[in-house]
Amino acid sequence: MDIEQFRREGHAVVDWMAAYRRDVGGQRVVPITEPGQTARALPGAPPPGPESFDTIRADFDRLIFPAMTHWAHPGFFAYFPANHSPPSILAEMMIAAMGANCMSWQTSPAATELEQVVMDWLRQMVGLPTGFAGVIQDYASTSTLVAMITARDRHRDQLDRSVVYLSTEAHSSVAKGARLAGFRPDLVRLVPTDERYALSPAALREMIAADRAAGLVPAVIAATLGTTSSTGFDPVPALADIAAAEGCWLHVDAAFAGAAAIVPELRWIMAGTDRADSIVINPHKWLLVNHDCSAYFVRDPAALTRSMSTAPAYLKTRFDETVVNYRDWGIPLGRRFRALKLWFVIRSYGVEGLTAMIREHVRLGRLFADWVEADRDFELAAPAPVGLVCFRWAPADRSLPPEVLDRANQTLHERINAPGELFLSHTVLGGRYTVRLALGHLSTDEALVRHVWQRVREAAAGLPA
Repeated sequence: MDIEQFRREGHAVVDWMAAYRRDVGGQRVVPITEPGQTARALPGAPPPGPESFDTIRADFDRLIFPAMTHWAHPGFFAYFPANHSPPSILAEMMIAAMGANCMSWQTSPAATELEQVVMDWLRQMVGLPTGFAGVIQDYASTSTLVAMITARDRHRDQLDRSVVYLSTEAHSSVAKGARLAGFRPDLVRLVPTDERYALSPAALREMIAADRAAGLVPAVIAATLGTTSSTGFDPVPALADIAAAEGCWLHVDAAFAGAAAIVPELRWIMAGTDRADSIVINPHKWLLVNHDCSAYFVRDPAALTRSMSTAPAYLKTRFDETVVNYRDWGIPLGRRFRALKLWFVIRSYGVEGLTAMIREHVRLGRLFADWVEADRDFELAAPAPVGLVCFRWAPADRSLPPEVLDRANQTLHERINAPGELFLSHTVLGGRYTVRLALGHLSTDEALVRHVWQRVREAAAGLPA
C-alpha cells in the first residue's frame, strides 16, 4: 500500500468510524452467533500472496462485524462501561501512525513529559495530595500486579509467611495479582463484608491477630472503592489506620468509581486514599478514554522503580539521572503513547465537561434506583451511589423460595436482553441472582434509562416462569 492509497483508505476508514458511531444504536448489542462460527468462516492457512484492501474490508464487513459485541452501543449497560470518545479515537489513530515506543525519555521525550503532566492533572482532578506520582499502565489488573510486586519486595525475606488481605467482593485480579507476585495462595485472605458489601475492619483485625499469633506477617491490605459486583466502598480511613499499625502496604482499587471523585460532591469517595501506598483509576472506564489506559499512582516512586527497573548498557543514556524513564515504572519494557489520549480528552471536554457527564450518570442511576424502590415487585440488592444499580424481582406480597426467585430473576434478565437493543449483565449478591444496570456511556440519557425501566417491568410480567 503506497502513501496515496493509504490516504484514500484512511479517509474511507474515518468515514466508516463516523458512521459507526452515528449508527451503532441500530445494531444488536450482542450478536446472534455460535462458538466457532467466525473461525470456521476464515481460511485455515494464511494467503500465499497479497490481497487487496477492498477484499480485506469486505471480509471484515461480512465475517467480523456481524459477530462483534458493541460496547459503544447506547444500550450497553453491562459489566462496567468501556467508554470512549471522538477525541480519544483520533489520538489513537495518531499514536498508531507515529508508532513510537515510549519506554524512556530519550526514545520519546515529549511522550514522557506529557505523561508526567497529564497524570499530575488527573491527580489534582481526583483530589490526591501532592507527593503521589503517576504512571499509565494498560489495565487495572496490571496496576494491581505492580502494586503487589512492589509490596512483596518490602517483605521478600519473609515472603513465605507474608499475608495479603482483601474482601470477598474484591475483583478477582487482586487475588490473582498477589499469587503472580509470589505470595502463597493459602495466605491470600478473603475478609468478610458487611451488609453494604464493604470490607469489615473488625473482621480484618481478627484475621490479622490470628495470623500474628500463628507467626505470620501481615503484608498487604487491598481496599476497593467501587466493587465490581455492586460498587461497594471499603472503609479506607479505617483500613489506613490498620495498615499503618501493622506495617502493611495499602493498595486501593478505584478502577471504576475513582473517576467520580472529579465531581466535588462525590469527593468523599477518596477519603483516606491520601494515606494509601498505591491507587489505580481507569480513565478507560468513565473518563472517555478508549482502551487501554489505567492510571496508577504511587506514594513512593523509588520503591516502585527498585522493583521494576532495568538498565542494560544499550538503554543507558546521559540523561538518566535527571529524567523519568517509564520503562522502570511497570512490567513491560516497551510502552505505547497512551498519555496522548488522556491529554486529548481532558483538553477537549475540560474538567467541567467530564464532571457534568459523571454527575448526570450518577443522577440517572439514582433515578433508576428510586423507581426500583418505589415498585413493590422489585428491590435494590445493594446501595447505588455512583451509577451502578443492582436490583431483583422480589414481590412484597408473595412468599417464594430463594431458588424460585433466582430462576425468576434469571428469566427476567434474559427477557430484558432478548430483543437485542439493550444488554445488562448480572452478578450474585448475598447468594442471590442479581441484575446489574451499569451507567457511564457518553450517549446515555434519561429517555433511554426510562426505556430500560419500562422493559424491566414488561419483562417481569408472568414471573415466576
